[in-house]
Amino acid sequence: MNTYRLQHIAVTASTNDEVKRAAESGEPEGYAVQALRQTAGRGRHGRHWESPEGNLYCSILLRPFVARPLGTYSLMASLAIADMIQNVLPQAALALKWPNDVLLNGKKVSGILIEAGEGWLVIGMGVNIVQYPADTLYPATALAEAGLRDRDLAALTIDLLDGLWGWYQRLQAQGFAPIQQAWLALALQGEISVKLPQRIVRGQFAGLGPDGSLRLRLADGSERSIASGDVFHHD
Repeated sequence: MNTYRLQHIAVTASTNDEVKRAAESGEPEGYAVQALRQTAGRGRHGRHWESPEGNLYCSILLRPFVARPLGTYSLMASLAIADMIQNVLPQAALALKWPNDVLLNGKKVSGILIEAGEGWLVIGMGVNIVQYPADTLYPATALAEAGLRDRDLAALTIDLLDGLWGWYQRLQAQGFAPIQQAWLALALQGEISVKLPQRIVRGQFAGLGPDGSLRLRLADGSERSIASGDVFHHD
């Protein structure tokens, strides 16, 4: 049984903004909003997120009773998106790329934006269902391109939020370890470059830290923990 409350709206500037206003007004956890279109969608680091009608846009309010790094929730959300895609496209070639990208056939299919305030956090998720931007930092795709025929956005949103809520309950009860294990099972391995504010660091993907940070093994065998950056994999 769902313990979140989903509101469907036609158009909004941003589903995150809708849910943030509710959070600041004292709305209990579990309030979620799905919109058919956003006029001012945004991604990580304030990047513009194209939001044409036909794709999935939703945000949900959480009020965790244990303070955790926001990165752990980002990884949790990417798992929920991967689960939803696996449910509707069982043969899909899925992989997860740190910090929160879900890759379908090697291309980015979704975006996640987490914002937090006093005692609350909002997880915003966008999934390319029928359309995807052509000019992006990382090549993009949509579920329709991978063969999705049933494009019932309401059903897809419920499937996504059901999965997210289930992972959230596990996180609350068992900590980060189950999410870490499930995420690593789908993680892209191998050599990566991480674009940091001042430079690019290259090494081997070496897993996740207990706070959701990226572990990078450098050429000299040492490991570095990275909390934020853009990751590019090398074939």
